[in-house]
Amino acid sequence: MKALVTGATGFVGAAVVRALIKAGVDVRVLARRDSDFSNLQQFKIDGAYGDLRDKESLRKALTGCGQLYHVAAHYALWARSPTIFYDVNVTGTKNLMEAARDIGTERIVYCSTIGAIGLPPGGGLGTEETPVSLEQMAGHYKRSKYLAEQEVLALAKQGLPVVIVNPSAPVGEGDVKPTPTGQMIVDFMKGRMPAYIETGMNIVDVDDVAAGHLLAMEKGRIGERYILGTKNLMLRDIFEILSRLTGVNMPSVKLPRELILPLAYMNLAFSWVTGIPPRIPLEGVKMAKYKMHYDCSKAIRELGIPQTPPEVALEKAVRWFRDHHYA
Repeated sequence: MKALVTGATGFVGAAVVRALIKAGVDVRVLARRDSDFSNLQQFKIDGAYGDLRDKESLRKALTGCGQLYHVAAHYALWARSPTIFYDVNVTGTKNLMEAARDIGTERIVYCSTIGAIGLPPGGGLGTEETPVSLEQMAGHYKRSKYLAEQEVLALAKQGLPVVIVNPSAPVGEGDVKPTPTGQMIVDFMKGRMPAYIETGMNIVDVDDVAAGHLLAMEKGRIGERYILGTKNLMLRDIFEILSRLTGVNMPSVKLPRELILPLAYMNLAFSWVTGIPPRIPLEGVKMAKYKMHYDCSKAIRELGIPQTPPEVALEKAVRWFRDHHYA
């Protein structure tokens, strides 16, 4: 059985490729010609050039593949042209799912995001069943991923054999870009974080996320969503762990969100003029309003996803960033 992996040059996608190769699966990756292949250099894999916005390239890449792992996405907290989020994450996902349906792909895992999962309005843990709407999505990334998930769920109801996974905040090895969570770790390691806004996060080892993809392919129920996460932490808890790992003092000043919000708007205006990504992303400040804490028991119970402690996952991330001269 051959598996096509999209987004394989990225953080989560490369981890999925590593897990598949370790499991003895024949892998083909879909990537653009200008992609950074450094995460895949150690592997001999079948490559297909294409783009989620090019339907014909998707059909060619899928031909001969019985499985599809759709991990590719435009993941950022800001873009000068927000249309890229919807072109890639929504239209691109629909293009790929329809191509897989037409080709007759046997089984599909779609990588969504924890941001598309609802949170109880009165506080508490979000689950796969917590009601959520587009109006609750903060920022173009979350909105686009929510809309993409709706497209996938609609196709699942029509018979598409797809399972959805919703990773929380992956950390670990191979965060080449890095992701917003990885950039937070790098900034901490460089001592660039004199203050912080308290919020809640769920940290998960990227290798556990990859394992969750393979388990979803094997055991997941068609049309179901599975939160891939581990332990719920406050941001202060994460900084305390990073301080122990790095020897860097954690930020001593906790700022109210209301004080940072105007600065984020000013930073956004500067970014629109210069094209330089904001140092204080407005969407990140908006998301800090919510404790992104979730109940991950469904994926543990039904899939058997590993539960690597966040301390271990963060140590792997710190070591990788140091070894690759990010900090």
